[in-house]
Amino acid sequence: MKSGVKLPEVTFHTRVRDESIDGPNPFRWDDKTTADYFAGKRVVLFSLPGAFTPTCSTYQLPGFEDNFEKFQEAGIDEIYCLSVNDAFVMNQWAKAQEIKNVKVIPDGSAEFTRRVGMLVAKDNLGFGMRSWRYAAIINDGVVEAWFEEPGLCDNHGEDPYGESSPENVLKYLETEGKTAAA
Repeated sequence: MKSGVKLPEVTFHTRVRDESIDGPNPFRWDDKTTADYFAGKRVVLFSLPGAFTPTCSTYQLPGFEDNFEKFQEAGIDEIYCLSVNDAFVMNQWAKAQEIKNVKVIPDGSAEFTRRVGMLVAKDNLGFGMRSWRYAAIINDGVVEAWFEEPGLCDNHGEDPYGESSPENVLKYLETEGKTAAA
């Protein structure tokens, strides 16, 4: 992916709380499209290898959550965290992390991840197919800026983290991103 590219149109199978449903699991399926998430908004999208994994849970997701107000001040409407995990896992991870501002997007079938060229094998870790770590600023469904970790390949021996960090994305927004939003 690169700047100027329109995101692929994909349907994400999400689960949302519905108080009209009785019982201990008051959730229903709610399909959302790429347009539902990205049309008419300037957002940060970041993706990572998996919910509940160390770097994702310790640094990346909490970092975006903790800096939500700074992102808003820099002209960002929403922050989305996408992973090749199902809706149940993504919702439980957000709950366990006490996330209030970042919205999670399940890419359980990896269709979005594959279509943006970020699907990699992580069999060396027992994960199967997952997303390479990246972040992007998306303006009305079009990539404004792309932050990809170096070394994109199957079964990478390390988990690079830095390019897609909230600090790096904020740095872009505070410099180049001001003119891109105008």
